[in-house]
Amino acid sequence: MTVEEEIVAITLRSLTVSGLAALLATAVGLPLGLFIGLRYFRGRDQIMGVIRGLMSVPTVALGLLLYLVFSRSGPLGFLQLLYTPMALIIGQAVLVTPIMISITAETVENVSPSIRELALTLGATERGAAASVFRESLGGVVLAISASFSRAISELGVALMVGGNLQGLTRVLTTSIALETTRGEILLGIGLTAILLILMVTFNMLLNAAEKRVRWWLWQ
Repeated sequence: MTVEEEIVAITLRSLTVSGLAALLATAVGLPLGLFIGLRYFRGRDQIMGVIRGLMSVPTVALGLLLYLVFSRSGPLGFLQLLYTPMALIIGQAVLVTPIMISITAETVENVSPSIRELALTLGATERGAAASVFRESLGGVVLAISASFSRAISELGVALMVGGNLQGLTRVLTTSIALETTRGEILLGIGLTAILLILMVTFNMLLNAAEKRVRWWLWQ
C-alpha cells in the first residue's frame, strides 16, 4: 500500500470510528439531556455536577480505565474488544456522552418556560410541549453533536490505550500524527493535522446546513 492509500484509509477509518461514536453518544445522551433539562427532581443538580466533571476527565485516564475493563483479565475481557475498532468506538462514545448530555440539558433548561406553558395552554400534550421546547433548542442540540464529534475525532489518549495504533486496523489520524512526529516525519505529521482540521471544519459546516433544513422543515 502506498503512502497516499494509507492516508486515505486512515482518514476513512477516523471518520467511521468517530462518526459512529458521536452517533452512539447522541442516541444515549440526547434523551438523557432532554429529560434532565425538562424535569426538576431531587438530586438533579448533583447529577449535572457529576456530568460536568466527567467532561474534563483526561483522555489517557479514561483510556487506562477502559483498558483495564477490556483487557483479558478485566470484566469485559471475554468480549475480546481490546485493540479493535469497536473498542475505539465505545471508548470515544464514553468520552463524549457527558458533553452531549450537558450541552443538551443546559440548552433545554435555558429555553424560556413560557414556550412550554404556552404550548400547554393551547392544548398541546406534555409530549407536544416537549417537542416545542426541543424545536427552540435545536441550535444547542446541533452544537452538542458538533462538539461531541470534534472531541471524538481529535482525542488521542483513548485511541492509543484501547486501540493500540495497529496499522490497517486501529490507526487513526491522531495516533498517526503522534507516530509520525516521533519518527521525525514532521511534514507528514503536519499534512495529517491539516486533514484532521479540514474534516472538523467540513463536518461543522454540513451540520449547520442540516440544522437550517431541519429548522425550516419543523416550522412548516
